[in-house]
Amino acid sequence: MSRFSRVLITLAAISASVLVLGFFVFAGLATREPASEVPAADAIVVVTGAEFRIAEGARLLEKGNGKRLFITGVNPRVSQADLIRITRLPAERLECCVDVDTKALDTRGNAREAKAWVAKHGFKSIVLVTSNFHMPRSTAEFALAMPELEIIQHPVVPSRFAKDAWWLHLGTARVLLAEYVKFLPVAVRLATPRALDPWQSSAGTVTDGDTTLRAAF
Repeated sequence: MSRFSRVLITLAAISASVLVLGFFVFAGLATREPASEVPAADAIVVVTGAEFRIAEGARLLEKGNGKRLFITGVNPRVSQADLIRITRLPAERLECCVDVDTKALDTRGNAREAKAWVAKHGFKSIVLVTSNFHMPRSTAEFALAMPELEIIQHPVVPSRFAKDAWWLHLGTARVLLAEYVKFLPVAVRLATPRALDPWQSSAGTVTDGDTTLRAAF
């Protein structure tokens, strides 16, 4: 075997090890227990796509964790009656303080639509609500779209998602692996500006409810 071949094999082995290790780090972050107390922010943003997300956003609005609620990625066929049933908010509360986006088709689109909404209202901080496995990618996309925005993470756990020992549950492990594959390109997009210019930060402030840190996904 030539020296070049050995180098290639070594690099491939190192890359594979890094990817595997990265997956377990990702899974650990995605399955962390959510903070019991959620700090207040200027507004609340819900990324649709799984159960409990919208209802939890509405609960936080009623609790006073934000002045307005933005639900992004809503199916255009969803009616006001549907939103009242899902959020359990009265019609006047929806009219007053809830905005709905039906344009976004993916997480990147969610961040883009949220950026326009945040700019319109002049908000500086949001509570971001989405499923736990989706939170790393959502946070990264939002940090890319709005570098100066403070993002307070508030993940929700789907009912069929195994909370403990996820590696023993095929369905949960599958969801995490699929999400990790989607997350990697976003992580590269977030990290590239830093690598090119270490003196600049391309991500906004991210809060997990207990501590504040720079997004490093």
